[in-house]
Amino acid sequence: MSVSRVSAIGAIALTGVLALSACSSENPAPAGNTAGGGTSAANGDCFEGDLKAEGSSAQKNAIDEAISAYQTACADANIDYQPSGSGAGIKQFIAKQVDFAGSDSALKTEEKDGIVESVEAKNSCGSDAWNLPMVTGPIAIAYNVEGVDKLVLNAEVAAKIFDGKITSWDDAAIAELNQGVKLPSTPIKVYFRSDESGTTENFTKYLKAAAPEAWTHETGKKWTGKGEGKEKSAGVATATQGQDGAITYVEWSYAQQNQLAMAAIDTGSGPVELSAESAGKTVATAEQTGTGNDLALKIDYATKEAGAYPIVLVTYEIVCSKYADPETGKKVKSFLKSFASDEVQGSLTSQGYAPLPAEVATKVEAAIDAIS
Repeated sequence: MSVSRVSAIGAIALTGVLALSACSSENPAPAGNTAGGGTSAANGDCFEGDLKAEGSSAQKNAIDEAISAYQTACADANIDYQPSGSGAGIKQFIAKQVDFAGSDSALKTEEKDGIVESVEAKNSCGSDAWNLPMVTGPIAIAYNVEGVDKLVLNAEVAAKIFDGKITSWDDAAIAELNQGVKLPSTPIKVYFRSDESGTTENFTKYLKAAAPEAWTHETGKKWTGKGEGKEKSAGVATATQGQDGAITYVEWSYAQQNQLAMAAIDTGSGPVELSAESAGKTVATAEQTGTGNDLALKIDYATKEAGAYPIVLVTYEIVCSKYADPETGKKVKSFLKSFASDEVQGSLTSQGYAPLPAEVATKVEAAIDAIS
């Protein structure tokens, strides 16, 4: 990925030059990822009728923006997205209750709880099911500690906090990373996602990869550490906002919305604050593990690259490669082409997301074009 491209888009969006109304033709698109130069909706490729989807709450603010942009241009389209969580979205997709699913992790290719998600999805579609990365969502370690505006954590200390082994904000391990900061003796209150969550899975993958001795639990959508559970991203963010001494893991957008402080992460190359550019550096190193138009990615959570923020997730839109109902395929294709466009991707930065890296975006566009 061209880091300068992400940096440029981030700077533009964060200073408000890009309007959130992504369909406005008055705003030029940032250089980058759509060969057609605009959204499919803006170019007149609209559908009429209903499109139904469900899943990741991490991408809620992003997909809401994408839906608003599409429906502004396409008044006869009705797109309903329910942020029920990644696990629920996949189950509904397999049960043929929604047209596509949003998930913060790709379909599992190994058996878990008696099923193989990729096999079940293929059987439901009657064709291959594809994982299409659409939203880059950095995960913040967000906190609310009176008097502490800046905080540095590393994977080992974070793992011990979220596993209940460090219980006070003035613990020596935290103080070592934050020399010169006056840390209170306030008890640490951990909040975690009580629902099955791709955010949980990606956060625990980070802890496991970067601090394997401190985080001995398995990774997955169900939380296995300590703390008090709250439903969905909004639940943990709201709880943290209202509790002195609280800490949680939550998507950047929710931390911003709730005005929560966010820890800088020291990967061994110095503390890195969360930004579109720093998150983009990590996504740029992702390896494609799917084949062809299945664009499942493997993120290097243990990266030590200077300036790379390591805790990121990629939300996939899970689709059928060939829909049993061709009209449904056309609707999915039209909306996702708009979602992947420069205009919409560029507008997402100010919502707390990073644009798709150029190399990934090119592959996504090709896969969307192949949906039928």
